[in-house]
This record gives sequence, C-alpha cells and structure tokens, in this order.
Amino acid sequence: MLHVIDHNSGASGDVLRAMFEARKQVFVDLLKWDVPVIGGTFEIDEFDDGHAAYLVLTDASGAHLASARLLKTVRPHILGTLFPALCEGAVPRAHDTREITRFCLDRRLKAHARRSARDRLVSGLAAYALDQGVRRYTAVAEQAWLKQIQAFGWTCRSLGAVQRYANADIAALLIDIDAETPARLAATGIWNAPDHPSLERAA
Repeated sequence: MLHVIDHNSGASGDVLRAMFEARKQVFVDLLKWDVPVIGGTFEIDEFDDGHAAYLVLTDASGAHLASARLLKTVRPHILGTLFPALCEGAVPRAHDTREITRFCLDRRLKAHARRSARDRLVSGLAAYALDQGVRRYTAVAEQAWLKQIQAFGWTCRSLGAVQRYANADIAALLIDIDAETPARLAATGIWNAPDHPSLERAA
C-alpha cells in the first residue's frame, strides 16, 4: 500500500516510525552517512518538519518497503541549503517544484522485491506530482544512482557537473513531470499504477 503523508493527512505514527527506522538502517548503518539519529533508532534531520511530505510504501502487514521525502523548494531544502554549488545556475525554487530526498529502499528486500518497490515508488512520485500540480522535481544523487534515475524514462537533466563531497561523487538533477510522464515510465517498464485513491485518479 502507498501512503501519502503530509500535514493534512492525519498520518499513521506507525508508518512514519517504520520509515524513520528504515532510513537509519540504510543511510546510517549501510551507507555510513553522518546524519542525526534519534534514540539510536530513527534517522530524522532538520528537514523532517511540518512542511515535509512523504510517500511510504508498505506491505500488507504495515512493514516498510520503500519511501521518499518531498520538500518544498521555496523553503530550506537539501539542494538549496547544503549543496547549492552543485547547480551551474540558480537553484530551482518555485511553488510547483519539490525536492525528492531520502529515497529509501528497505534493506531487507531481495533483488526482485527491491526492483518492484523502486518502480512502485517512482510511479507514486509521478502520480503525486500530477495530483498536486507539481511540475518539477529536483534531487541530489550519487553518480551511480543518478544514472539509474536518468534511465527511468522521464524527462531528466543534470543541473551541473558531478562533484566530490565526503568521498562520494554527487550531482544535482531536475525532473520534469507532465501528463506524458506515466507513458514514458511505462515504456521503460517502470510504471506501476499507485494503489492510492487520489493518485489513481491523477494518473
């Protein structure tokens, strides 16, 4: 099931806790990011505030499968606050532009389930944008992940050259979303219609 969580959603605390715990297991335990951890269990930073939105994919039992955080680019966000030098020009900031951060695939997933969760979450991101009037996404990604994102089929371009930060090669990117995006994702085998009422209508 895909959960869309924001300040209007009446979010399930269990879903959020599972997401923050999964983020700690992936970004801190596996990838060794130097980011805050609450109580030794939950990865939560200063951008996890009342203005953030989340897409969280769970299985039938409520266990976390995949998730992503969406930040408003007219407010403090990862690219604009921490990595503006990744952009050759101005950092994209607009009310119809969101930043995708903390794209997290649960560490326990095997290859096939991991691919399925990834595709469902990417499809959810596209459908969410269409439902919410979001025309563009920005993101900061390591080079290997950047190449995957660019291969999904949606309209995507780099905002600047790859740069070295803390032993990782990272870059900023911009993804355009329009009515043709689901078809583009379907052409590469990514599209999987979201099982969320409002997003089903949007897509």
